[in-house]
Amino acid sequence: MDGLTGPEPGFDYRWASSDRERFKAYASELVALKPDVILAHTTPAVAALRQETTTIPIVFVQITDPVGQGFVRNLARPSGNMTGFDFVDFSVGGKWLELLKEAAPAVTRVAVMYNPQTSPAGYLPSLRFAAASLRVEITEALVRDDGEIERVISAMSERPGGGLIVMAEVFIATHRAPIIASAARHHLPAMYPRPVYVRDGGLMGYGTNVIELFKSAAGYVDRILKGADPGELPVQRPTKFELALNLKTAKTLGIEFPPQVLALADEVIE
Repeated sequence: MDGLTGPEPGFDYRWASSDRERFKAYASELVALKPDVILAHTTPAVAALRQETTTIPIVFVQITDPVGQGFVRNLARPSGNMTGFDFVDFSVGGKWLELLKEAAPAVTRVAVMYNPQTSPAGYLPSLRFAAASLRVEITEALVRDDGEIERVISAMSERPGGGLIVMAEVFIATHRAPIIASAARHHLPAMYPRPVYVRDGGLMGYGTNVIELFKSAAGYVDRILKGADPGELPVQRPTKFELALNLKTAKTLGIEFPPQVLALADEVIE
């Protein structure tokens, strides 16, 4: 959550990590500052702000299904005080599984990891659809702390054929270090929702470039500060998805990426 305040140009920052109560407290604090516009990142931040204001303009970034979550009336004309940039379509869940299976054909069982308090479950239908055609068993792995993360990954690695898909959500993002470390320790092939996980040692990641979304959001903030109505600015969806692969991690896991997967990669880390 970022707040812009006046009369002098300035910024107020709040970072709630994945703490729901902190999101609520920070949303209240920012709205009390009466900023000209608020830049909000991730679903919990936007949900908390929605409870505090229906008038202060809000530009959101990295939100999945803003219509389904009730943040805007429709994408073309949001109509309220919110607009911004969608993160991914829920159908990307199937793509995560397809790429993981292509890279690691031995995978037959996959844990789908997410925190139910911070992640929408909308990815699950596309994951289940892909799992049926690929003959992969899908298990929901609900995690709320590092201990549960370790237990899920350890249990999935106890039998051959295990794999991991990590959801795109704020809890996972703030806990990516222990997830990556545990997957490496237990030799579990894992697909992550963004390339940044791969730069941190993850096997493979597929998703949008969040930095580019923030750059685009800056343009919306500028337009609102110059008088634009957020309800008239369409919610924009990402048009480019990036695949990153980590060859060093793959070698540790005994995985050799097939040529067709390497050919799709936007970034290969050696």
